[in-house]
Amino acid sequence: MSTKLKANSLSFFESIIMGVAGSAPAYSIAVAIAGLLSTAGMVSLNALLIFAVPMLGIAVAYKGLTAKMANAGAAYEWTKSVFGGFFGYFSGWALLVAAMVFMVTGSVPLGTATIDLFDPNLASNVWLTTGIGAVWFLVIGLVLIAGIELTSRIQVVMSTIELGILFIIAIAAFVHSAGHTANPFSWSWFGFNYPAGQFAPAALATVFLYWGWDVTANLAEETKGHEYNAAGQGGFLSIFATIASFIAFTLAALLIFSLSDASGFSDNLIYHVAVASGLGPVGGYAASLALILSSVATLETTMLQFSRTLFAMGRDRALPTYFGQVHERTVTPVRTMYLLLVVGVVVIFISSFMPSISTILNDSVSAIAVQVCYYYGLAGLVCAWVYRDSLKSSAWDFVHYVLYPGLSALSLFGLGLYALTTFNLTVKIVGIGGLVIGVIFFRPSGYGTRVADIVAEE
Repeated sequence: MSTKLKANSLSFFESIIMGVAGSAPAYSIAVAIAGLLSTAGMVSLNALLIFAVPMLGIAVAYKGLTAKMANAGAAYEWTKSVFGGFFGYFSGWALLVAAMVFMVTGSVPLGTATIDLFDPNLASNVWLTTGIGAVWFLVIGLVLIAGIELTSRIQVVMSTIELGILFIIAIAAFVHSAGHTANPFSWSWFGFNYPAGQFAPAALATVFLYWGWDVTANLAEETKGHEYNAAGQGGFLSIFATIASFIAFTLAALLIFSLSDASGFSDNLIYHVAVASGLGPVGGYAASLALILSSVATLETTMLQFSRTLFAMGRDRALPTYFGQVHERTVTPVRTMYLLLVVGVVVIFISSFMPSISTILNDSVSAIAVQVCYYYGLAGLVCAWVYRDSLKSSAWDFVHYVLYPGLSALSLFGLGLYALTTFNLTVKIVGIGGLVIGVIFFRPSGYGTRVADIVAEE
């Protein structure tokens, strides 16, 4: 087997679509906006905007680093190259843990949305919901095993339909709210009047909302246009589409519903907005379809991130070299997918014993967010270090690639450390324990050969 992925498999447009699919607008709105409203309350719009600032800073870092070091391992490889094997390994490990936890967070809404198409009253059944989610998970995994090109084509179709549905529902919501406003619009919604003790949970929910666009960096080796950094540019541009959609539906929810009602729609906020906006059953079915398409899309991109990161770590001998090879026919790292499917099903099964769907989602969001703060923060610091001498040639490059990513990284580290003091036991076990477990598999001697040397040997 080879250690080279299939080059030139994705276009620049497909890279943007992958970035949008990674952040999953419909999925994130349906699942996490209600949680954000329950924590940040009437200033949820403020949370979306202020935490978009450091997230864009990290996106700039990814753009700059992808231009210099396009690699399937992305944050893992960059951190290892600058700060050494220990920090590089745990950057990659944090992504693997976040992706694995997301197998639950992403599969459960798929089960919920599927049930909504037939009998919404059954959506609260944890066993049924997680069981259907597990079936979806396996089907998506089989599509990914078939190859990146088929996956990309399916992704383009799904994301186009998803964004179209969101646009129509958002327009209907604003037209409806013009005459039926539950909460009159106020500029104070963009202020900092957070409920006591809710700043950290709101911040973590927002970090989770924006997470996922970085899959484009993990696909850099397979993306066309290295000369103009298509993978890095695609990830950066995709964030703006997700920011716009999150703000639109949060604003719509505040205009149409009372805060208590909107905060309780964690099953599918889009569905409730569509129905309340006068679109009726058709709008409800469209909202469920958007959630299904978005959940499938974000599960696909998360699986891609997991498989490419594990592949890069195996290729680099940081983890067993068994995972660092691709299939001869599909030229994809199928061995990483086999592991993901087995472990993913087990994790989904374990989640079925939790008391409610809401508990599963809320705890998973916090656990994932702390992992994301860690490996995003490291990437920001790496970018600042790599471009540290840019001031000699360009003040703009220094601000763009050193100050902005560096400050963004520090803000995410600070958020993650502060949030640790607010977690419940489940989140601490998953969020902190997930990182600690990585010590078992860490091999200091596993970095004797660099990726470039291994690839050159093929």
